Amino acid sequence: MRITKRTNIAIRALMFCAVNMDRRVTKHDIAEACNSSENHLGQIVNQLAQLGFLETTRGRGGGLTLARAPGQISIGEVFRLLEADVPVAECFADVDNTCPLTDACRLKEAIAAALDAFYSHMETITLDTLICDNHALETMLAMTPLCSGDSAKKVQPA
Repeated sequence: MRITKRTNIAIRALMFCAVNMDRRVTKHDIAEACNSSENHLGQIVNQLAQLGFLETTRGRGGGLTLARAPGQISIGEVFRLLEADVPVAECFADVDNTCPLTDACRLKEAIAAALDAFYSHMETITLDTLICDNHALETMLAMTPLCSGDSAKKVQPA
């Protein structure tokens, strides 16, 4: 099984929003931090908003925030919803299936069972599981400096 780029970017965007829960973030912020095109990310953000994972606000001061707490977002649910239209093998496709063995092959059943086991396991993983106490991830995605006081670099006015 291979996770699509769309789903991969969606999970990155959700992690970015979760790490930066104290503020609204922009598509530009996410695209820059997650190595994605802003246009492609825009389509994904729209889908995540339609599915109830993100809240979007337009206009000045607008941006994106999580629609649910990180502990309420199941990674398996995100995967299932975003991968639903992508057949895992040719025999799962309704239109493009040219396999002559479809009616007699047991591989499809085995793949379906394995796929269900994968999704079932991923449904136990929440967004909170991915970000909680993950200091390396926070360092990469946090928009506010994680250090404070005298150890932080101070910018002098020009």
